[in-house]
Amino acid sequence: MINIKYRALLSLIFCSLLFFGFSGKPPKKGKINWLTLEEAAIRTKSEPRKIVVDVYTDWCGWCRKMDQSTFTDPEIADYINKNFYAVKLDAEGKDPITINGKKYKYNPQYRSHEAAISLLNGQMSYPSTVYLDEKMAIISPVPGYLDAANFKKILIYFGDNHYKKKSFQEYTAAAVK
Repeated sequence: MINIKYRALLSLIFCSLLFFGFSGKPPKKGKINWLTLEEAAIRTKSEPRKIVVDVYTDWCGWCRKMDQSTFTDPEIADYINKNFYAVKLDAEGKDPITINGKKYKYNPQYRSHEAAISLLNGQMSYPSTVYLDEKMAIISPVPGYLDAANFKKILIYFGDNHYKKKSFQEYTAAAVK
């Protein structure tokens, strides 16, 4: 009798692992897998990818609008998860961040985190999206709110390396034809 119960339990566990994966969570198709900047830096060492950084603040209404509309678009989420490491960075966060041995902390004089100041080249505008290459070098910060359609154009421009061959204007002009 006990043997049958154990077999049933083991079968249930095995089926659950197959269905939900070994993480215990259902797959997150259509939802961005956000990381910290430190997590993305670690992951890019073993599996190089570009990084897209959403620089936001808690008080920014347009930041919340991007969270609710642009970042919930399933096509955008799936493209980001496949081609980038996605990072959310609170520009006013107080916790220190260490990347490749360099420590970034909150700067009270600027009322901003040093990591955000560095990524935005001191041009503090929210929301801003920063694109980094596989070695964490800044490709380009893109300030301002972007709806899903415009965000997707920019995302693919950087994600598919079009930026290496042509300007964004040339890229969008070619896409219209």
